[in-house]
Amino acid sequence: MYVPGHFEEAREEELLGLIASYPLGALVFGGPHGLDASHLPFLFDDAGGERKLLAHVARANPLWEEVADGAEVLVIFRADDAYISPNWYPSKHEFHRQVPTWNYRVVHVLGRIHVRDDERFVRGVVARLTRKHEREAESPKPWKMSDSPREFTDQMIANIVGIEIEVDRMLGKWKLSQNKEQRDRLGAVDALDERGGAGIASAMRRTLEDDD
Repeated sequence: MYVPGHFEEAREEELLGLIASYPLGALVFGGPHGLDASHLPFLFDDAGGERKLLAHVARANPLWEEVADGAEVLVIFRADDAYISPNWYPSKHEFHRQVPTWNYRVVHVLGRIHVRDDERFVRGVVARLTRKHEREAESPKPWKMSDSPREFTDQMIANIVGIEIEVDRMLGKWKLSQNKEQRDRLGAVDALDERGGAGIASAMRRTLEDDD
């Protein structure tokens, strides 16, 4: 990933925060038919001092049989993004020297993949994913695995396979107009707020606060 210095985000707490808030990652790997990708919700786990991404795939998904154990893979996590019009920059109306762009935040995680086709591991990943997302859904009565009959849950667990990725490194790119004048950045933030882009506007506002 091309990351100019002014767009680089290296703070681990920021990278992990994006993964936690936007856990649906694109897992890119090389298989016998070339590059492929699967879109999976991931959990970041650092128990025991080892950083890992945990997920599961359908047993019908060929990924778990095609990927080599220990193969290098890439997982891409993406937050809010938005088109940025030059018309939102005050300087454009003075000098007419601005062009459109696209703002976004992404985290690339590179690591080595291992297939975990064992019931205990898979059940643990499903339980943790469920607890996390039911809590975030703010359900008055969160769903839990024991809400379903045991035989049904056992069959569902048998139909999926666990994935574990040992994290080697993480790269973050926060492309949020940091290379623009403050007044132009503020103009873009205001325009995004007016157009329902509160998420990306908030992220841009934080970069302005970091500069203070």
